[in-house]
Formats: sequence, C-alpha cells, structure tokens
Amino acid sequence: MAAHRKPRQRSFSGNTARTAATLALAGAATATGFDGTGHAEPNLTPAQVKAKVDQLYQEAEAATEKYNGAKEKTEATEQRLNSLRDRAARTEERLNVAREALGSVAASQYRSGGLDPALQLVLSDDPDQYLDGAAFAERAGHRQAGAVARVRKQLREIEQLRGAARVELTSLKAQQAQLQRRKRTVTGKLGAARRLLARLGAEDRARFGASGAGGPGTDRASRDATGARDGLQAPGSATVGAPNSRAAAAVAYAYSKLGSPYVWGATGPDSFDCSGLTQAAYRAAGLSLPRTTYTQINAGRRVSRAELLPGDLVFFYSGITHVGIYIGDGRMIHAPNPSAPVRVAPLDEMPYAGATRVL
Repeated sequence: MAAHRKPRQRSFSGNTARTAATLALAGAATATGFDGTGHAEPNLTPAQVKAKVDQLYQEAEAATEKYNGAKEKTEATEQRLNSLRDRAARTEERLNVAREALGSVAASQYRSGGLDPALQLVLSDDPDQYLDGAAFAERAGHRQAGAVARVRKQLREIEQLRGAARVELTSLKAQQAQLQRRKRTVTGKLGAARRLLARLGAEDRARFGASGAGGPGTDRASRDATGARDGLQAPGSATVGAPNSRAAAAVAYAYSKLGSPYVWGATGPDSFDCSGLTQAAYRAAGLSLPRTTYTQINAGRRVSRAELLPGDLVFFYSGITHVGIYIGDGRMIHAPNPSAPVRVAPLDEMPYAGATRVL
C-alpha cells in the first residue's frame, strides 16, 4: 500500500514571488475605485483635484445623456405595452358580448329542441379549438356562422395582442435593467467627484464652486445671474435679435432659471440637467424638443458659430454630451454640473462642437 504523503509546501521565489507582488500592487491600485475604500493615490494639489473632478463631471454628463435616452425609450415602451393591454381588454369585452349573443340564440334553440353547436361554443373550455372543427361549420346556420366568424376573429386578435404585449414586456425588462446600469454609472462618477472635493479645504472648495466647470468670465456670469434674480432686464437685452418669438421665449425662460440647481435627469421646473434645461426652455416656448443632447442637435437647422443668434442650441465635446442656450455676445446659459447652478458662461468654457437653430 502506498504511503500517504503530506504535500510539500511550495515557497514563493523567483518569478512566482514577482507575480505575487504584481498582483498585490494591482489590488492596491484597484482599491482606489469609486467605492472610496482605497487611498493609494498620492495627495493631489487643488488644481489636480479640480482637473479630475471636471473629468468625472464630463463623464457623468455623458452617462447622464445615455441614461436620459434609455429612460425616454423605456417610457415609450411602457406606453406601447399599456396601449396593447387596453386594446386586448376592449377586444375581450367585445368577445364576451358576442359569445353571450350566441349563447342566447343557442339557449332558445335548445328550449325548442336540440343543443345547437353555438351553445357548445359558449360552454367550451377552449372555444378556439372548438371553432377549428370542420363539423361545426357544417352544422351551424348562416346567421350563427357569421357570429362565429366574428368570435373567431376576436379570439385571434386577442392572441396577437397578447403576443405583442409579451414582446414589449421582454423589451421593457431589458431596458429597465440597462437604465439601472446607467444610473449606477452616473451615481458612481458623481460620488467619486464628491469624494475628491471633500479632500479640499473650505477655501479651495469655494473657489472651485465659483469657477463651476472652469473657465473665464465667471465674474460677469455672477453679475448676470444676480441681475436676473433681482428682476432686472436680461443683460444686453439678449432676446433682441432672436430669429423668432419662440427662440426669444426660450431665452427668457432660461434667464428666469438662473441659479436653479443642477440635478442629473431633471427637466424642471426647479432643477435641471443640461438637456433638461434646453428642453424645458423650448417647452415653455411651445415647442417639443427631444430629451438628449445627441438628439437635440438634430432638432433644427445646423448653423455655424459665426451665424449664432439668441435661442440657438450650442453643443460641446466631441460626443455631443453638453448643451446650452446661446444668448449673444459669445455667451450662453447652461446647467453646468452639480458644483454649479444654472448660469451664464462663455462659449469657450468647454470644447465647442456645433449649434442648431430650432425651427
């Protein structure tokens, strides 16, 4: 009988030791993710924190626009599903009425002698299967045959509606799962930004909040916002020169919302994300805009930067992930990010991508 030997313990040496060390370092690096449990990252200067937070805000906004698009699609699917269910319910009501009518005729014939096939239809547990029997068509009279044909049609319509509803329900569940994934992405990036900002002292945080998304023109933006909140005329009479009355109304609405907080996914009336503000502004002007930046850019005629007029939608970043409302003089009103409210800002604050005039 072979002796049972205790397995030899292998020591870490050479390549094995180096591999273990590499894995340990990789784990330490991973610990600096969005859960905030690790602190392997070296101390950052306020400028470095600001740059990282700006990047996280941009990534969060891109994720927010994808979330908004997924939410819009989910809501449309829910509406289609509810419509299908309503149609199926109405068809079932008509079916019940038709079956009751057939039952009355059958009962009358039964009293006069004999069980009419129509009564068998009413009493059947599976009327559709019964209708498929060729014997029924041969025995039913002309009048009952027409009624049976209507019942058959309604049964098939109900089955088609139920099948379409099942497809929509499956699609809805997938879209809801995607919506939750996008929500986690947004909240994760915003949470990481908050943790970075928490590293700063009160003075640096205040300075970062004053500069918003970063860029020149902050003092002028602050004066504009203060003037609007105090009920003064919009600086430079921005609505003058708008291409139409609706554009002017949208600009006026945007001015009325200066100082409102940024909340991702919000469309007003008290808080907004960037595309939520532009959508609300044109909704107040009587026009319906799509929900997301990458659909809003196609909601009108493209215009060059040299052609900009108050009310034009101005877009930023290569992925078209941010939007504002142009007010003239190289400035816009936009909802920047959670660190800054709705405000006036120069177009050069972010990488300019294009503009659209809503018609």
